[in-house]
Amino acid sequence: MAGGLAALLDDVATLTRAAAASIDDIGAAAAKASAKAAGVVVDDTAVTPQYVRGLAAEREVPIVLRIAKGSLRNKLIFILPAIMLLSQFAGFLLTPLLMLGGAYLCYEGAEKVWEKVSGHSHGHGSDDDGPKDEDTIVKGAVRTDFILSAEIMVISLNEVEQEPFVARLATLFVVAIAITVLVYGVVAGIVKMDDAGLRLAEKGSGGTARFGRGLVKAMPKLLTALTVIGTAAMLWVGGHILLVGTHDLGWHPLYDFVHHIEEAAHDATGALGGVVGWLTNTFASAIIGLVVGAVLVAVMTLVTRLRHKGQPAAH
Repeated sequence: MAGGLAALLDDVATLTRAAAASIDDIGAAAAKASAKAAGVVVDDTAVTPQYVRGLAAEREVPIVLRIAKGSLRNKLIFILPAIMLLSQFAGFLLTPLLMLGGAYLCYEGAEKVWEKVSGHSHGHGSDDDGPKDEDTIVKGAVRTDFILSAEIMVISLNEVEQEPFVARLATLFVVAIAITVLVYGVVAGIVKMDDAGLRLAEKGSGGTARFGRGLVKAMPKLLTALTVIGTAAMLWVGGHILLVGTHDLGWHPLYDFVHHIEEAAHDATGALGGVVGWLTNTFASAIIGLVVGAVLVAVMTLVTRLRHKGQPAAH
């Protein structure tokens, strides 16, 4: 009896060690997959703060939380099941679907550039829009997040595609939660930085108060910079998705050309070659994104005008 109990306890201990090792493996795989998607995570973080510009201070964090919930819903309810099923039964569809998302990002980025150049805004609400516009803001942010989240999840999937189904699923589940918490935690911190600066300026003294006033003055410039970075990120990520997608689907000239100039830039700049090569690839991807996005904006503008032209005039 004692021998049986000892054997049972030994089995339990073995299973516990195996479970712990499995959790460690999933954590390591999630960290590796998240690192590979770091570029898109930065883009996601840069894009989001523009959606809360002009809102009342007390509404900023609630809106960020709503966007975060939408992002988590995107990843866990829509994207994760879809990419797991596709990777298991129809992996060849992942690249075309991802390219559609990339084209949408190009369109969004080019539309923002056109709005800036033309002075005609179709944005997510002005500074004096009230709470009635919050739903529109959240929907726009969650819609853009869907594409970026899909890119993050597919990049992460590529890092663990050789793992068994359950391990892949567990790893991507961890990635989805960890990246959502990271991105929107940072975003919430950014949008509330001016409030923190105001408190320091009011309650602090000397250097602390000066630092607080500096934060308050810097925030409008930071948010403007993030808007520019977010728009550039849409064009870069969208263009890069299309660039790599065409290569994966068997059409190589564009990818080979960009790769060639990237290598030339790398070889010509010595110790800085890695950084310069990356910047060259990024710039080329952004140009591709801008060109594709401009074409899509032109097409959509033409379609909209034709639809309005065909509608009877209101009396």
